[in-house]
Amino acid sequence: MHGHITSRCPSDLLSIAGRHNAIRTAIVNCSSLQTMNSAYLACQQGLLEPVLIGDKCSIERHAKTLAWDISAIRQVPSDSDSAAARIAVSLARSSEVAGLMKGDIATDVLLRAVIDKHNGILCGSRLSHVFHLSVPEQASAVCVTDAVINVLPGLAEKLAIARNAVSLLHALEIAMPRVAVLSGTEKANTSMPSSIEAEQLAKLAAQGEIEGALLDGPVAMDIAVSANAAALKGYKSDVSGQADVLLVPSVEAGNILFKAMVHYLGATAAGLVLGATAPIMLTSRSDPPEARVASAALASIYCAANATH
Repeated sequence: MHGHITSRCPSDLLSIAGRHNAIRTAIVNCSSLQTMNSAYLACQQGLLEPVLIGDKCSIERHAKTLAWDISAIRQVPSDSDSAAARIAVSLARSSEVAGLMKGDIATDVLLRAVIDKHNGILCGSRLSHVFHLSVPEQASAVCVTDAVINVLPGLAEKLAIARNAVSLLHALEIAMPRVAVLSGTEKANTSMPSSIEAEQLAKLAAQGEIEGALLDGPVAMDIAVSANAAALKGYKSDVSGQADVLLVPSVEAGNILFKAMVHYLGATAAGLVLGATAPIMLTSRSDPPEARVASAALASIYCAANATH
C-alpha cells in the first residue's frame, strides 16, 4: 500500500513543489490507515510536515503498519470529528500549520469549523473547490471548479469561484490563465439561466473584476477545449480551444465532468479548497494514493506563492 508513487502522479506538480519547503499540515482525524498512508507518502515526497490529529492509539497502530517512525512528529489527540476540525483550524489561525488535509471526517464538519464566524479561517468572500486534472499523454492539465462545495452558485458566487481558481493558476506559474464559463450554448439564452450568468460574468471580467485572467462565457464544453471544434463553429476568442479553467454551472455538472475524466481518461484529480487562510486538501475515500500526493503538491505550490507563514 505504501512506498512507491506511480507515474500517474503529475510530474510537473512534483517538480514545481520540489522547489519549495515542505508545508506544515494538520491531518484532520487520522483514524484510518488510508489517511495515515496519504500523509506518509506526502512526507516521503518532501511535501508535508504533518501534525497528526486524532485517536492516539489508532495513529500509533497505523504508523506501525506503515513502518513509519512518528516519534519526532507532533501528535494532537482528539476524541471526535468536530474536535479534530476545531483543533486543526485553531492551529491554522495561530500559524502553527500552513495547510489542512481532510482525513476521516465529513466534509461539512470540517468546513463548518473553517467558516466559523468567531474562530474560523475564512479569508475570501467564499470557499470554493478546484480540481487540477492531468490526463496521461496530454501536455497540459485543466482545472474544474466548483465540483464539490457550491451547489448552484449565482453570479456573485461564480465571481468568487473564478477568482479563487485564478489565484491557483497564478501559483502554478500561468500568468494569464484562460477561464471558460461553461453552459450548453455560446449565446445567452433566457431558457438556460447558466448562459445568462456566464455572459454577465464575462462582462464583469471585461470591467476588471477578475484580474490576471482571460475569461469567456457562455462557452460549450467542446469549444472550451477543442480548437478544431471552435474553428468548425466559427467561434473565436482568446479562451476557445485552450481553456485552463472550466467553471461549471453547478456542482452536479462539475461532479460528472471530473469523474468522467478520472474514470474514462485516467485523469489524476488533485483537489484543493481555497478561500481560507490555509488551503485544504479535500480528498475522497475512493481517491488513489497518487491523487492524494498530487493534492499535497498542489497545496505546497499554492502556499509558496501565497506565503503568509
